[in-house]
Amino acid sequence: MVVSITHESLKYVVYFAPRGKKRLLNLGHQLGQRHLSPLDRLIGVIGDAGAGKSLLIKGMFPGLELTNDDSGINIRPLPLLFHAEDGEFSAHSYHVDIRFELAFTPAYRLAEAIKSAVARDRRVVVEHFELIYPLLGMNAELLIGIGEEVIITRPSIFGPPPDALADIVFRSLKYRRMAHTAEDLTSLALGEMECQDVFTHNDVRHGFVLEFPEKPKFNIEQLEKQVCRYIKEGLDVSFCDEEHIMIGNKKIPCTGPRIHLKNTSEIEGFQLVKEFRLDPISNRYLLVGLIGKDQPGKLGLLNNFGFD
Repeated sequence: MVVSITHESLKYVVYFAPRGKKRLLNLGHQLGQRHLSPLDRLIGVIGDAGAGKSLLIKGMFPGLELTNDDSGINIRPLPLLFHAEDGEFSAHSYHVDIRFELAFTPAYRLAEAIKSAVARDRRVVVEHFELIYPLLGMNAELLIGIGEEVIITRPSIFGPPPDALADIVFRSLKYRRMAHTAEDLTSLALGEMECQDVFTHNDVRHGFVLEFPEKPKFNIEQLEKQVCRYIKEGLDVSFCDEEHIMIGNKKIPCTGPRIHLKNTSEIEGFQLVKEFRLDPISNRYLLVGLIGKDQPGKLGLLNNFGFD
């Protein structure tokens, strides 16, 4: 008897792409539990530099040795190529960053190594999968795209092709960077106004949410004006360390220091919703910040369905 373990009903699933290291790792763990089959051999990951692909992969595949990551760890020779050359795949799972490896290895050799490993029932996790797909002649069994949102899909012969997913996540990442930069500017302004600490952070499409255990006393319009001044000043935003960024000459705490714009002037259409919204379930007061030029007229329509 042959038992097939598939996810035949899955078209696609969309998650918010969180902006903190722990939240990205935790999301990756959840994705691995919910969507990964032990029989999956080819996993495609798509997203621009700084989107959080490495953290998501670490969460999904604990213990997998990443051959190139944000910490500057570059493993040479590439285990996948090395084992493909001698025909002995001693590991169960391999990782390859196509964009990085193309600087050292022809694309056809990378494609041959991936196909050889898959044929030997090994798992290969491929970053920038859309770059190698034309040479593979097969799609991934599980495709993961990360931009403003994380999109999970199990392609069939009818699609979606990797470039369709790449088009979505590459275009949407700018909103995640805008939202995160605006969120940190808002936190900076709150600190300067000596307001109460934020209880927790949450997500909303094209924006961010700050949650408070009690109704805040500060003036939302005053806060918005201060953030808009930061934006207009065109302050440089840069990585400082794994827990801090620099905005202008100010060092501030940040849980996702690599996911920002380079300058505050790149934020488009920033606004704060001019009332605190009470969540009747959590009993917390929410301050909603929005970015982007096109926003729906009602808050209840922010998290609308669809890729775009």
